[in-house]
Amino acid sequence: MANFILIHGAWHGGWCWERVVPLLRAAGHGVLAPDLPGMGDDRTPFGPAVLSDLADWVCAQTEPVVLVGHSRGGVVISEVAERVPDRISRLVYLTAFLLPDGQSLMGFNGTVQNDAVAGSLRISDDGQTCTIDPGRSPDIFYGGCAGADASACLARLTPEPLAAVTTPVRVTPQRFGTVPRAYIEATDDHAIRIGRQRAMHAALPCDPVITLACDHSPFYSMPDRLAQALLALA
Repeated sequence: MANFILIHGAWHGGWCWERVVPLLRAAGHGVLAPDLPGMGDDRTPFGPAVLSDLADWVCAQTEPVVLVGHSRGGVVISEVAERVPDRISRLVYLTAFLLPDGQSLMGFNGTVQNDAVAGSLRISDDGQTCTIDPGRSPDIFYGGCAGADASACLARLTPEPLAAVTTPVRVTPQRFGTVPRAYIEATDDHAIRIGRQRAMHAALPCDPVITLACDHSPFYSMPDRLAQALLALA
């Protein structure tokens, strides 16, 4: 039996895994899909070290885990692997940011012209959080999802702390580099295009790489296939 921790991406919460969690549990595995601090239904105030706070929560889990990060969740699981590599049996990047040491999510996005997400960001008046243009969100996140699912998801999105996307990732070969990692790529993703996904897992090789013909949100567009991929990695 494996223990999965499923880490959601920016603007989302643990709710996004609601169709995958029962499938993994039905196969006999332990599963946690938390709201990270300040996200989803959690109303913990954002602190000045948001990325570190998110990683702190995951590091508090004591059992060896298969740690799955979606989208921005990729930078969270990388930081966790750097801190507690001995507690992770495998990292799984689900169409996620797999960044080298010293790179931030915002910095990485800024290197790509006409990036859909970067071009849709709306910064709050106080400069502490950001949201995505709601008119562009359905295509960016949920292009392959049923219309009702996309609408329900949009209603549940919450602001993302800006520090989570501007803080550089700190990883080393001696710690993060010792943890086995896999990548699940999404060929029809409009948030992180497939070319960018492949460039990331070419620079930091993953084994295996699993390909799904889906959008940025396979937990809704193809939960059965996503669960099968995760079970194969367990």
